[in-house]
Amino acid sequence: MNPHHEASALYTRRQFFGRSACGLGTAALSSLLGRDAFGAATSRRGVPGLPDLPHFAPKAKRVIYLFQNGAPSHVDLFDYKPKLREWHGRQIPDEVAGGKRFSTMTGGQTARPVLGEITQFKQHGKSGAWVSSFLPRTAEIVDDLCFVKSMHTEAVNHAPAITFFLTGSEMAGRPSMGAWMSYGLGSETEDLPAFVVMTSRDKEASCGQIFYDFYWGSGFLPTKYQGVAFRGSGDPVLYLSNPAGMSREVRRGMLDDLAHLNDIKRHDFADPEIATRIAQYEMAYRMQTSVPDLTDFSKESAETLAMYGPDVMRQGSFAYNCLMARRLAERGVRFIQVMHAGWDQHRNLNTQLKIQCDDVDAPSAALIRDLKQRGLLDDTLVIWGGEFGRTPFLQGKIEDTKQWGRDHHPYAFSLWMAGGGVKPGMSYGASDEFGFNAVQNKVHVHDLQATILHQLGINHEKLTFKFQGRNFRLTDVHGHVVKDLIA
Repeated sequence: MNPHHEASALYTRRQFFGRSACGLGTAALSSLLGRDAFGAATSRRGVPGLPDLPHFAPKAKRVIYLFQNGAPSHVDLFDYKPKLREWHGRQIPDEVAGGKRFSTMTGGQTARPVLGEITQFKQHGKSGAWVSSFLPRTAEIVDDLCFVKSMHTEAVNHAPAITFFLTGSEMAGRPSMGAWMSYGLGSETEDLPAFVVMTSRDKEASCGQIFYDFYWGSGFLPTKYQGVAFRGSGDPVLYLSNPAGMSREVRRGMLDDLAHLNDIKRHDFADPEIATRIAQYEMAYRMQTSVPDLTDFSKESAETLAMYGPDVMRQGSFAYNCLMARRLAERGVRFIQVMHAGWDQHRNLNTQLKIQCDDVDAPSAALIRDLKQRGLLDDTLVIWGGEFGRTPFLQGKIEDTKQWGRDHHPYAFSLWMAGGGVKPGMSYGASDEFGFNAVQNKVHVHDLQATILHQLGINHEKLTFKFQGRNFRLTDVHGHVVKDLIA
Protein backbone atom coordinates (compact mmCIF):
# COMPACT_ATOMS: atom_id res chain seq x y z
CA MET A 1 0.00 0.00 0.00
CA ASN A 2 1.18 3.49 -0.73
CA PRO A 3 2.57 4.96 2.55
CA HIS A 4 0.58 8.16 2.07
CA HIS A 5 -2.66 6.22 1.58
CA GLU A 6 -1.86 4.06 4.60
CA ALA A 7 -1.26 7.14 6.76
CA SER A 8 -4.55 8.64 5.61
CA ALA A 9 -6.41 5.44 6.43
CA LEU A 10 -4.96 5.36 9.94
CA TYR A 11 -5.68 9.07 10.60
CA THR A 12 -8.06 9.25 13.56
CA ARG A 13 -10.98 11.62 14.01
CA ARG A 14 -9.23 13.17 17.04
CA GLN A 15 -6.09 13.81 14.98
CA PHE A 16 -8.13 15.28 12.15
CA PHE A 17 -9.86 17.85 14.33
CA GLY A 18 -6.77 18.52 16.42
CA ARG A 19 -4.40 19.17 13.50
CA SER A 20 -6.68 20.82 10.93
CA ALA A 21 -5.48 24.31 11.81
CA CYS A 22 -5.74 25.46 8.20
CA GLY A 23 -9.20 24.03 7.70
CA LEU A 24 -11.87 23.57 10.33
CA GLY A 25 -9.56 24.97 13.00
CA THR A 26 -9.09 28.24 11.16
CA ALA A 27 -12.83 28.57 10.64
CA ALA A 28 -13.50 27.92 14.32
CA LEU A 29 -10.80 30.34 15.41
CA SER A 30 -12.15 32.97 13.06
CA SER A 31 -15.67 32.67 14.42
CA LEU A 32 -14.58 32.71 18.07
CA LEU A 33 -11.75 35.23 17.96
CA GLY A 34 -12.46 37.27 14.88
CA ARG A 35 -14.45 39.81 16.85
CA ASP A 36 -11.15 41.02 18.35
CA ALA A 37 -9.79 41.81 14.91
CA PHE A 38 -12.95 43.65 13.87
CA GLY A 39 -13.24 45.39 17.22
CA ALA A 40 -9.71 46.73 17.05
CA ALA A 41 -10.76 49.06 14.28
CA THR A 42 -13.41 50.74 16.42
CA SER A 43 -12.86 53.95 18.33
CA ARG A 44 -13.87 52.56 21.74
CA ARG A 45 -11.25 52.51 24.46
CA GLY A 46 -10.25 49.38 26.33
CA VAL A 47 -11.18 45.91 25.14
CA PRO A 48 -13.75 45.88 22.31
CA GLY A 49 -16.76 43.58 22.15
CA LEU A 50 -18.74 42.44 19.14
CA PRO A 51 -18.40 44.78 16.13
CA ASP A 52 -22.15 45.34 15.72
CA LEU A 53 -22.79 46.34 19.34
CA PRO A 54 -24.37 48.33 20.82
CA HIS A 55 -27.43 47.91 18.61
CA PHE A 56 -28.62 51.43 19.48
CA ALA A 57 -27.54 54.32 21.66
CA PRO A 58 -27.19 53.05 25.25
CA LYS A 59 -28.45 54.88 28.32
CA ALA A 60 -26.09 52.96 30.60
CA LYS A 61 -22.44 52.01 30.19
CA ARG A 62 -22.18 49.66 33.12
CA VAL A 63 -24.18 47.69 35.70
CA ILE A 64 -23.76 47.28 39.45
CA TYR A 65 -25.96 44.43 40.68
CA LEU A 66 -26.39 44.37 44.47
CA PHE A 67 -27.75 40.84 44.68
CA GLN A 68 -29.31 39.96 48.03
CA ASN A 69 -28.93 36.17 48.40
CA GLY A 70 -31.63 34.48 50.41
CA ALA A 71 -34.51 36.75 49.36
CA PRO A 72 -35.46 39.89 51.33
CA SER A 73 -39.02 39.94 52.68
CA HIS A 74 -40.91 42.32 50.38
CA VAL A 75 -43.87 42.59 52.76
CA ASP A 76 -41.59 43.72 55.61
CA LEU A 77 -39.43 46.13 53.60
CA PHE A 78 -41.08 47.74 50.54
CA ASP A 79 -44.54 46.35 49.81
CA TYR A 80 -46.80 47.81 52.50
CA LYS A 81 -49.99 45.75 52.95
CA PRO A 82 -52.34 46.90 55.76
CA LYS A 83 -54.37 43.74 55.12
CA LEU A 84 -51.63 41.66 56.72
CA ARG A 85 -51.96 43.51 60.01
CA GLU A 86 -55.74 43.22 59.81
CA TRP A 87 -55.57 39.45 59.19
CA HIS A 88 -52.66 38.74 61.52
CA GLY A 89 -53.01 35.22 62.97
CA ARG A 90 -55.90 34.22 60.69
CA GLN A 91 -55.62 31.59 57.97
CA ILE A 92 -54.77 33.11 54.61
CA PRO A 93 -57.74 32.58 52.23
CA ASP A 94 -57.57 29.44 50.08
CA GLU A 95 -58.50 31.45 47.01
CA VAL A 96 -55.24 33.38 47.49
CA ALA A 97 -52.77 30.64 48.46
CA GLY A 98 -54.52 27.42 47.44
CA GLY A 99 -52.72 25.14 44.99
CA LYS A 100 -49.50 27.12 45.05
CA ARG A 101 -46.08 25.47 45.23
CA PHE A 102 -43.73 26.27 48.15
CA SER A 103 -40.50 24.85 49.50
CA THR A 104 -40.53 21.65 51.54
CA MET A 105 -40.40 23.75 54.72
CA THR A 106 -44.04 24.82 54.35
CA GLY A 107 -45.19 22.55 51.52
CA GLY A 108 -46.88 20.25 54.02
CA GLN A 109 -47.87 22.93 56.52
CA THR A 110 -51.68 22.99 56.75
CA ALA A 111 -51.95 26.02 59.04
CA ARG A 112 -50.85 29.17 57.20
CA PRO A 113 -51.63 32.11 59.47
CA VAL A 114 -51.12 35.57 58.02
CA LEU A 115 -48.14 37.35 59.57
CA GLY A 116 -48.37 41.14 59.77
CA GLU A 117 -45.26 43.15 58.93
CA ILE A 118 -42.75 43.17 61.79
CA THR A 119 -41.51 46.65 60.87
CA GLN A 120 -43.18 50.04 60.62
CA PHE A 121 -43.84 51.58 57.22
CA LYS A 122 -43.82 55.25 56.31
CA GLN A 123 -44.00 57.17 53.07
CA HIS A 124 -40.91 59.12 52.05
CA GLY A 125 -39.77 61.73 49.55
CA LYS A 126 -41.76 63.56 46.92
CA SER A 127 -42.65 60.20 45.40
CA GLY A 128 -44.31 59.00 48.62
CA ALA A 129 -42.63 55.58 48.42
CA TRP A 130 -43.37 53.20 51.29
CA VAL A 131 -40.21 51.98 53.03
CA SER A 132 -39.65 50.01 56.22
CA SER A 133 -38.28 51.61 59.36
CA PHE A 134 -35.43 49.07 59.10
CA LEU A 135 -34.06 50.92 56.04
CA PRO A 136 -33.78 54.59 57.09
CA ARG A 137 -30.92 55.46 54.69
CA THR A 138 -32.65 53.87 51.73
CA ALA A 139 -35.77 55.86 52.67
CA GLU A 140 -33.76 59.08 52.25
CA ILE A 141 -32.99 58.38 48.57
CA VAL A 142 -36.36 57.05 47.36
CA ASP A 143 -36.70 59.85 44.82
CA ASP A 144 -33.63 58.43 43.05
CA LEU A 145 -35.06 54.91 43.03
CA CYS A 146 -37.42 53.02 40.76
CA PHE A 147 -39.27 50.33 42.73
CA VAL A 148 -40.65 47.30 40.90
CA LYS A 149 -43.30 45.66 43.10
CA SER A 150 -44.67 43.10 40.66
CA MET A 151 -41.68 40.83 40.13
CA HIS A 152 -42.40 37.12 39.81
CA THR A 153 -40.29 34.08 39.02
CA GLU A 154 -40.41 30.30 38.53
CA ALA A 155 -38.14 28.64 41.10
CA VAL A 156 -38.92 28.10 44.80
CA ASN A 157 -35.41 27.21 45.99
CA HIS A 158 -32.37 29.43 46.26
CA ALA A 159 -29.74 28.07 43.87
CA PRO A 160 -32.12 27.53 40.91
CA ALA A 161 -33.77 30.91 41.53
CA ILE A 162 -30.47 32.80 41.74
CA THR A 163 -29.19 30.97 38.66
CA PHE A 164 -32.39 31.92 36.84
CA PHE A 165 -31.92 35.61 37.64
CA LEU A 166 -28.26 35.67 36.69
CA THR A 167 -28.19 33.29 33.69
CA GLY A 168 -31.77 33.05 32.40
CA SER A 169 -32.01 29.34 33.26
CA GLU A 170 -32.65 27.43 36.48
CA MET A 171 -30.03 24.87 35.47
CA ALA A 172 -26.36 25.73 35.81
CA GLY A 173 -24.29 25.91 32.65
CA ARG A 174 -25.55 29.01 30.85
CA PRO A 175 -23.47 32.21 30.64
CA SER A 176 -24.15 34.68 33.43
CA MET A 177 -25.41 38.17 32.72
CA GLY A 178 -22.00 39.70 33.31
CA ALA A 179 -20.40 37.21 30.90
CA TRP A 180 -22.93 38.20 28.22
CA MET A 181 -22.07 41.86 28.85
CA SER A 182 -18.32 41.39 28.57
CA TYR A 183 -18.74 39.17 25.49
CA GLY A 184 -21.04 41.61 23.71
CA LEU A 185 -19.76 45.01 24.83
CA GLY A 186 -16.20 44.39 25.93
CA SER A 187 -14.64 46.62 28.56
CA GLU A 188 -13.79 50.29 28.87
CA THR A 189 -10.47 49.39 30.48
CA GLU A 190 -7.52 47.14 29.69
CA ASP A 191 -6.21 47.21 33.25
CA LEU A 192 -9.09 45.46 35.04
CA PRO A 193 -11.47 42.65 34.11
CA ALA A 194 -14.71 43.59 32.37
CA PHE A 195 -16.69 41.54 34.92
CA VAL A 196 -15.86 41.56 38.64
CA VAL A 197 -17.65 39.72 41.47
CA MET A 198 -17.48 40.38 45.21
CA THR A 199 -19.29 38.40 47.90
CA SER A 200 -20.14 38.98 51.56
CA ARG A 201 -22.42 37.51 54.17
CA ASP A 202 -24.04 38.41 57.46
CA LYS A 203 -21.61 38.40 60.38
CA GLU A 204 -23.73 35.85 62.24
CA ALA A 205 -23.55 33.36 59.33
CA SER A 206 -27.22 32.75 60.02
CA CYS A 207 -27.99 30.88 56.82
CA GLY A 208 -26.18 28.37 54.66
CA GLN A 209 -26.19 30.24 51.37
CA ILE A 210 -23.32 29.14 49.11
CA PHE A 211 -21.77 31.29 46.40
CA TYR A 212 -21.48 28.92 43.47
CA ASP A 213 -18.97 29.74 40.73
CA PHE A 214 -21.63 29.33 38.06
CA TYR A 215 -23.37 32.47 39.38
CA TRP A 216 -20.66 34.36 37.48
CA GLY A 217 -19.58 31.66 35.03
CA SER A 218 -19.22 31.96 31.27
CA GLY A 219 -21.15 28.78 30.45
CA PHE A 220 -20.54 27.87 26.81
CA LEU A 221 -18.88 31.22 26.08
CA PRO A 222 -15.07 31.22 26.14
CA THR A 223 -13.89 31.40 29.73
CA LYS A 224 -12.23 34.80 29.18
CA TYR A 225 -15.73 36.24 29.74
CA GLN A 226 -16.39 34.69 33.17
CA GLY A 227 -16.43 36.92 36.23
CA VAL A 228 -13.26 37.47 38.24
CA ALA A 229 -14.13 36.90 41.90
CA PHE A 230 -12.26 39.19 44.28
CA ARG A 231 -11.34 37.59 47.58
CA GLY A 232 -12.69 38.87 50.88
CA SER A 233 -9.31 38.91 52.63
CA GLY A 234 -5.70 39.47 51.67
CA ASP A 235 -4.91 40.28 48.06
CA PRO A 236 -8.15 40.53 46.03
CA VAL A 237 -6.56 38.25 43.43
CA LEU A 238 -3.92 35.62 44.24
CA TYR A 239 -0.35 35.79 42.96
CA LEU A 240 -0.43 39.46 41.96
CA SER A 241 2.93 40.02 43.64
CA ASN A 242 6.10 38.79 41.96
CA PRO A 243 8.01 36.04 43.79
CA ALA A 244 11.09 37.08 45.71
CA GLY A 245 14.00 37.77 43.38
CA MET A 246 11.87 38.27 40.28
CA SER A 247 11.73 41.80 38.90
CA ARG A 248 8.89 43.20 36.82
CA GLU A 249 11.16 43.17 33.77
CA VAL A 250 11.94 39.48 34.22
CA ARG A 251 8.24 38.73 34.66
CA ARG A 252 7.49 40.65 31.45
CA GLY A 253 10.06 38.65 29.50
CA MET A 254 8.76 35.36 30.88
CA LEU A 255 5.18 36.23 29.91
CA ASP A 256 6.28 37.23 26.41
CA ASP A 257 8.00 33.88 25.90
CA LEU A 258 5.04 31.99 27.37
CA ALA A 259 2.62 33.92 25.14
CA HIS A 260 4.71 32.95 22.10
CA LEU A 261 4.56 29.26 23.02
CA ASN A 262 0.83 29.45 23.72
CA ASP A 263 0.28 31.24 20.40
CA ILE A 264 1.93 28.37 18.55
CA LYS A 265 -0.48 25.93 20.19
CA ARG A 266 -3.40 28.23 19.46
CA HIS A 267 -2.58 28.20 15.74
CA ASP A 268 -2.11 24.42 15.83
CA PHE A 269 -5.34 23.55 17.63
CA ALA A 270 -7.61 26.61 17.30
CA ASP A 271 -8.68 26.17 20.92
CA PRO A 272 -10.31 29.37 22.25
CA GLU A 273 -9.24 28.42 25.77
CA ILE A 274 -5.61 28.94 24.74
CA ALA A 275 -6.54 32.48 23.68
CA THR A 276 -8.19 32.88 27.09
CA ARG A 277 -5.00 31.78 28.82
CA ILE A 278 -2.93 34.31 26.88
CA ALA A 279 -5.40 37.12 27.65
CA GLN A 280 -5.60 36.23 31.34
CA TYR A 281 -1.82 36.21 31.79
CA GLU A 282 -1.69 39.68 30.27
CA MET A 283 -4.56 40.87 32.44
CA ALA A 284 -2.85 39.54 35.56
CA TYR A 285 0.33 41.42 34.63
CA ARG A 286 -1.54 44.71 34.24
CA MET A 287 -3.49 44.10 37.45
CA GLN A 288 -0.21 44.09 39.38
CA THR A 289 -0.29 47.88 39.11
CA SER A 290 -4.05 48.58 38.78
CA VAL A 291 -5.29 46.56 41.78
CA PRO A 292 -3.12 48.19 44.48
CA ASP A 293 -4.42 51.58 43.34
CA LEU A 294 -7.99 50.24 43.24
CA THR A 295 -7.88 49.00 46.84
CA ASP A 296 -6.15 52.06 48.29
CA PHE A 297 -8.87 53.98 50.17
CA SER A 298 -6.45 56.54 51.60
CA LYS A 299 -7.59 59.24 49.18
CA GLU A 300 -11.26 58.78 50.02
CA SER A 301 -12.61 61.63 52.12
CA ALA A 302 -13.71 61.08 55.70
CA GLU A 303 -17.24 62.10 54.66
CA THR A 304 -17.33 59.43 51.96
CA LEU A 305 -16.09 56.68 54.27
CA ALA A 306 -18.58 57.69 56.96
CA MET A 307 -21.41 57.59 54.44
CA TYR A 308 -20.76 53.90 53.72
CA GLY A 309 -20.89 53.04 57.42
CA PRO A 310 -18.56 51.63 60.08
CA ASP A 311 -17.80 48.41 58.18
CA VAL A 312 -16.37 50.16 55.11
CA MET A 313 -12.73 49.44 56.02
CA ARG A 314 -13.39 45.79 56.83
CA GLN A 315 -12.38 43.86 53.73
CA GLY A 316 -15.05 41.36 52.75
CA SER A 317 -17.95 43.35 54.20
CA PHE A 318 -20.87 44.56 52.10
CA ALA A 319 -19.91 48.18 52.84
CA TYR A 320 -16.34 47.60 51.63
CA ASN A 321 -17.62 45.92 48.49
CA CYS A 322 -20.04 48.77 47.72
CA LEU A 323 -17.22 51.33 47.87
CA MET A 324 -15.11 49.01 45.73
CA ALA A 325 -18.00 48.84 43.26
CA ARG A 326 -17.93 52.62 42.86
CA ARG A 327 -14.17 52.58 42.35
CA LEU A 328 -14.47 49.77 39.79
CA ALA A 329 -17.22 51.65 37.97
CA GLU A 330 -15.18 54.81 37.62
CA ARG A 331 -12.26 52.75 36.27
CA GLY A 332 -14.34 51.29 33.43
CA VAL A 333 -15.43 47.84 34.65
CA ARG A 334 -18.52 46.82 32.69
CA PHE A 335 -20.41 44.55 35.13
CA ILE A 336 -19.94 44.54 38.91
CA GLN A 337 -21.79 41.83 40.83
CA VAL A 338 -21.95 42.37 44.60
CA MET A 339 -23.61 39.45 46.37
CA HIS A 340 -24.62 39.50 50.04
CA ALA A 341 -26.05 36.42 51.76
CA GLY A 342 -28.08 36.20 54.95
CA TRP A 343 -31.69 37.01 54.00
CA ASP A 344 -33.05 33.48 54.47
CA GLN A 345 -35.12 34.11 57.60
CA HIS A 346 -37.14 30.94 58.09
CA ARG A 347 -36.99 30.88 61.89
CA ASN A 348 -35.33 34.15 62.91
CA LEU A 349 -37.28 36.93 61.22
CA ASN A 350 -37.76 38.84 64.47
CA THR A 351 -34.00 39.07 65.09
CA GLN A 352 -32.03 38.60 61.88
CA LEU A 353 -34.00 40.84 59.52
CA LYS A 354 -32.98 43.97 61.45
CA ILE A 355 -29.33 42.88 61.55
CA GLN A 356 -29.33 42.17 57.84
CA CYS A 357 -30.89 45.54 57.04
CA ASP A 358 -28.27 47.29 59.19
CA ASP A 359 -25.57 45.58 57.12
CA VAL A 360 -26.83 46.75 53.73
CA ASP A 361 -28.91 49.90 54.26
CA ALA A 362 -26.24 52.60 54.61
CA PRO A 363 -23.82 51.11 52.02
CA SER A 364 -26.56 50.71 49.39
CA ALA A 365 -27.77 54.28 49.83
CA ALA A 366 -24.19 55.60 49.98
CA LEU A 367 -23.37 53.94 46.67
CA ILE A 368 -26.26 55.77 44.97
CA ARG A 369 -25.28 59.10 46.54
CA ASP A 370 -21.61 58.58 45.74
CA LEU A 371 -22.27 57.74 42.08
CA LYS A 372 -24.64 60.67 41.77
CA GLN A 373 -22.31 63.28 43.19
CA ARG A 374 -19.52 62.08 40.88
CA GLY A 375 -21.72 62.22 37.79
CA LEU A 376 -21.65 58.43 37.35
CA LEU A 377 -25.24 57.54 38.22
CA ASP A 378 -26.68 58.71 34.91
CA ASP A 379 -24.81 56.01 32.97
CA THR A 380 -24.55 53.38 35.71
CA LEU A 381 -27.53 51.06 36.25
CA VAL A 382 -27.75 49.89 39.88
CA ILE A 383 -30.07 46.99 40.79
CA TRP A 384 -30.92 45.87 44.34
CA GLY A 385 -32.93 42.71 45.04
CA GLY A 386 -33.01 38.98 45.68
CA GLU A 387 -34.10 35.83 43.89
CA PHE A 388 -37.71 35.85 45.20
CA GLY A 389 -39.71 37.23 48.13
CA ARG A 390 -41.04 35.78 51.39
CA THR A 391 -44.47 34.39 52.16
CA PRO A 392 -47.13 36.72 53.63
CA PHE A 393 -48.08 33.81 55.88
CA LEU A 394 -46.04 32.44 58.76
CA GLN A 395 -43.68 29.52 58.68
CA GLY A 396 -44.17 27.90 62.07
CA LYS A 397 -46.64 28.63 64.85
CA ILE A 398 -48.09 32.06 65.57
CA GLU A 399 -47.64 31.71 69.34
CA ASP A 400 -43.89 30.93 68.99
CA THR A 401 -42.77 34.53 68.41
CA LYS A 402 -39.06 33.74 68.85
CA GLN A 403 -39.13 31.48 65.80
CA TRP A 404 -41.29 33.48 63.46
CA GLY A 405 -40.24 33.16 59.87
CA ARG A 406 -41.34 33.35 56.25
CA ASP A 407 -40.81 30.78 53.51
CA HIS A 408 -39.67 31.34 49.91
CA HIS A 409 -42.18 33.17 47.74
CA PRO A 410 -41.83 33.42 43.92
CA TYR A 411 -45.30 34.82 43.11
CA ALA A 412 -44.73 38.48 43.98
CA PHE A 413 -41.76 40.41 45.34
CA SER A 414 -39.96 43.74 45.05
CA LEU A 415 -36.64 45.13 43.90
CA TRP A 416 -35.34 48.59 43.09
CA MET A 417 -33.19 50.14 40.39
CA ALA A 418 -31.45 53.48 40.07
CA GLY A 419 -29.61 55.41 37.38
CA GLY A 420 -28.83 54.05 33.95
CA GLY A 421 -31.82 55.70 32.29
CA VAL A 422 -34.60 54.25 34.45
CA LYS A 423 -37.32 56.52 35.83
CA PRO A 424 -36.48 57.81 39.31
CA GLY A 425 -39.02 58.37 42.06
CA MET A 426 -41.60 55.84 40.93
CA SER A 427 -43.16 52.55 41.99
CA TYR A 428 -44.15 50.22 39.18
CA GLY A 429 -46.58 47.34 39.36
CA ALA A 430 -48.45 45.96 42.35
CA SER A 431 -49.23 42.78 44.22
CA ASP A 432 -52.64 41.88 45.64
CA GLU A 433 -53.82 43.07 49.06
CA PHE A 434 -51.93 40.25 50.79
CA GLY A 435 -48.71 40.80 48.82
CA PHE A 436 -49.17 37.27 47.53
CA ASN A 437 -49.60 37.47 43.74
CA ALA A 438 -48.38 40.07 41.27
CA VAL A 439 -51.55 41.50 39.74
CA GLN A 440 -50.68 44.79 38.04
CA ASN A 441 -47.97 45.37 35.39
CA LYS A 442 -46.36 42.02 36.14
CA VAL A 443 -42.60 41.81 35.50
CA HIS A 444 -41.02 38.42 34.90
CA VAL A 445 -37.31 37.70 35.38
CA HIS A 446 -36.81 37.54 31.60
CA ASP A 447 -38.52 40.93 31.27
CA LEU A 448 -36.06 42.42 33.76
CA GLN A 449 -33.13 40.90 31.88
CA ALA A 450 -34.43 42.26 28.55
CA THR A 451 -34.79 45.71 30.12
CA ILE A 452 -31.27 45.67 31.57
CA LEU A 453 -29.84 44.75 28.16
CA HIS A 454 -31.94 47.45 26.51
CA GLN A 455 -30.47 50.11 28.78
CA LEU A 456 -27.02 49.01 27.63
CA GLY A 457 -28.01 49.43 23.99
CA ILE A 458 -28.63 45.73 23.33
CA ASN A 459 -31.61 44.11 21.64
CA HIS A 460 -31.97 41.03 23.83
CA GLU A 461 -33.21 38.95 20.89
CA LYS A 462 -30.06 39.66 18.86
CA LEU A 463 -27.30 39.02 21.39
CA THR A 464 -26.90 35.28 20.78
CA PHE A 465 -24.25 32.57 20.74
CA LYS A 466 -24.56 29.34 18.77
CA PHE A 467 -24.03 26.26 20.89
CA GLN A 468 -24.98 22.65 20.14
CA GLY A 469 -26.82 23.76 17.00
CA ARG A 470 -28.96 26.41 18.63
CA ASN A 471 -28.66 30.17 19.06
CA PHE A 472 -28.84 30.82 22.81
CA ARG A 473 -29.50 34.15 24.50
CA LEU A 474 -29.79 35.43 28.07
CA THR A 475 -33.59 35.68 27.90
CA ASP A 476 -33.99 32.22 26.31
CA VAL A 477 -37.07 32.60 24.05
CA HIS A 478 -38.92 34.98 26.36
CA GLY A 479 -38.78 38.50 27.73
CA HIS A 480 -40.12 41.93 26.86
CA VAL A 481 -38.54 45.30 27.56
CA VAL A 482 -40.55 47.07 30.27
CA LYS A 483 -40.68 50.47 28.54
CA ASP A 484 -42.64 52.09 31.36
CA LEU A 485 -39.51 51.86 33.52
CA ILE A 486 -37.37 53.79 31.06
CA ALA A 487 -36.91 57.53 31.43
